[in-house]
Amino acid sequence: MYFNNFPVIPYDSVGNGQFKFVTNLLRRVAIRQKVKTNALLYDTYDVREGESPESIADKLYDNPELHWVVLLVNDITDVYHEWPMRYSQFLQFVNDKYSDPNGVHHYEIPQSSGDTTKTIEVYANEALHANDVSYYANATIITNIEYEENRQNELRKIRLLDPRYIGQFVEEYETLMKESII
Repeated sequence: MYFNNFPVIPYDSVGNGQFKFVTNLLRRVAIRQKVKTNALLYDTYDVREGESPESIADKLYDNPELHWVVLLVNDITDVYHEWPMRYSQFLQFVNDKYSDPNGVHHYEIPQSSGDTTKTIEVYANEALHANDVSYYANATIITNIEYEENRQNELRKIRLLDPRYIGQFVEEYETLMKESII
């Protein structure tokens, strides 16, 4: 359904004057900023273990082919790196990426001004404080696996378009795809 809206263009891949008609995968449409920031159109959602964009679209819109709406609303272009992994995939990823998953990834210190509930990441190899052990005395150690778990937890937080607007959203998307220049 998603690629049905992409235009077909003549393309000469070899340069011999023999054109073939191909789908223009470079065509893009973005959600208008006004629509994107309208909190009334969206619900927040935490992706559960094993859920895919297709399963969420099926559950919410009764159509798994509307998975592209879930991805588009969340600016996700790469489900392999921007969608939360299954736990078994996650463990394999961490073990492949780090020689010591429990090793220090970075330290965190509390922000001293402004919103003091936020933390600041600091690294042991920063030039200013690399040899100043007291600088890290109040810092919290974040291990490699904790860092990756936090990243996965952030990926789990998505926004979903309210099902009442799905028809209008798809219709406008189709119209914009037809109207754009190339």
